[in-house]
Parts: sequence; C-alpha cells; structure tokens
Amino acid sequence: MINPPSLQQLKYLISLAETRHFGQAADACAVTQSTLSAGLQELESRLGAKLVERRKRGAMLTALGQQVVERARHIISEAEALVDLAQAAREPLSGPLKLGVIPTISPYLLPRIMPALRRRHGKLRLYLTEDLSPRIAEKLDAGELDLLLLALPYDLPGAETMALFDDAFLFACRKDHELARANALPPERLNSEPLLLLQDGHCLRDHALAACNLMNRRGAQPFQATSLPTLIQMVDNGIGTTLLPAMAVAAGALKGTGIVTRPVTGAPTPSRTIGLAWRKASPRHDEFRLLGRDIVELSTKAGLTP
Repeated sequence: MINPPSLQQLKYLISLAETRHFGQAADACAVTQSTLSAGLQELESRLGAKLVERRKRGAMLTALGQQVVERARHIISEAEALVDLAQAAREPLSGPLKLGVIPTISPYLLPRIMPALRRRHGKLRLYLTEDLSPRIAEKLDAGELDLLLLALPYDLPGAETMALFDDAFLFACRKDHELARANALPPERLNSEPLLLLQDGHCLRDHALAACNLMNRRGAQPFQATSLPTLIQMVDNGIGTTLLPAMAVAAGALKGTGIVTRPVTGAPTPSRTIGLAWRKASPRHDEFRLLGRDIVELSTKAGLTP
C-alpha cells in the first residue's frame, strides 16, 4: 500500500511549480531549502515517480509533476474548505477570508465600509487582492481566492453569485461642455459623443456601453485609460467625456475637478450590478451571504447606494 503524500509535501511541490526555484519556493513556504528539497524527495519516493528535474539554475517539473500539481491544488483547496467549514460552524465571518475586488470598486467602496466591518466582525481577517475581473475569476477557480466583489453580469462558470445593489452610470463632462446644460441625457444623445473609456479588459467599459445601448456607437474614442482616476483627469483636461459609475462619484472621485455629471435616462436605468461570487462547492456560502447583507447596509449608510 502506498503511503499517501502529506499536504505539506504537496504545498512544497505547488510552490516549486510557481517559482521554478528551490530557494524562492522554500522562502514562500517559510522553510529552509534543505527541508523543502527533502520533502520533495520524500514525495517522489512515496509516489514512486520522478516529479522534478533538478538543474543548476533552478528546477523544472516533469510532465507527471505538472499533472500532480493540478491535482494537488484541488486537494489543498478541499482541505482548506474543511477547515473553513468547521470555522464557520463555530463563528460566522471569523478567521481568514481572501477577497478579490476589481479596481473600479475597491478604492470607492472598501475605505468607506471596512472600519465598520472590522468593528462588526472583529475576528475576521480579510486579505484583499485588487485586479481585473478575468484574473480574480481565475484565482477564485484555482482556490487562491474565497470570494469576489465585482460587477455583474460576468461569466463565472462553477460560481454562485449574489447581487448586492445597482450602480448607475452617469455622463461626465466639463462644466463648459454643451451637454452640461441638460438635466438628463437619453442614450441616443451619446451615440456620436467621443466618449473616453477604459481599455479592453476592464469590465466597466463593456458594462457601460451595454447598459447605455452603445455597443455599436459611432463616436470615435480619442483615448483609452488604464484606470478611472486617469479617465477623470483626461475629461477634466477637455479631451473628451465619459461614463462614470455613480458609486465613484458619490465617493468623491471628482473632488477638485471641473467635471459635472448628468443622469442617463432609460428603462431600466443604465447601470451595472455590484455583487459577490464564490465557488458553488464552498461550505461558506451562508457566511458570504451574511457579508453581502452587511455590505449593502454599510454602503447605504455611507451614501454610496440609492
């Protein structure tokens, strides 16, 4: 009978696969290089197979080693889920929680609700990762993140979602722009407007165009920004106009600028949906829904939602 590998040995292999360097892998696992090397040798001995090709300048996994790493990630994820299940049963929203957030939400929402969340759930240790939707979705699927806070709709196979609140899109322009005189703007008024938008890869771009029915718009786009602050500066300097999420405006993103905003009309109101997403198999779904209700309550108190 084969003596199965330990979780620690599997973690060593995963770390080596990610760094391709024994020293860096050992540092990531907080052990000495000799301890990691011995652990990997024991893993190979238990499995009776070569998993790592040792080289002078690093390491490379064999084809079997790469397959073992994929299985190992799922095993580690399931083991951590067992711990999470027991923790959730003892006390909801306590212990570590790895949350992925997109950059068009994180700086506007989190600073205004985190202090209250910490007071409400003093034993919760929240680890934040800010990145674009495709990358945090990959990390969720791989078990590297527990929960996502992002804009919906977004294609997340194997995930369960919870809608929190709608975040309306506002037309933004300088005070001296001709459209600043309007109280509200129908989407068709924006069809030929040279809107500045975020670069491809930011879901805000597609959500804004789809919500305002502008996917086939005619206006040229003179500039693509990598972040909302850059986008706002470009509008403030008269390069063009844009669509901004109301949450960012309510959080003070336009402070110190000469930009005004106007609502975009429509039925329903053009908006994106802010929501949570987690793996369907996660044992913490009740906790996540509790956190979602807290986020809605605290966002409303902070004046970020209608």
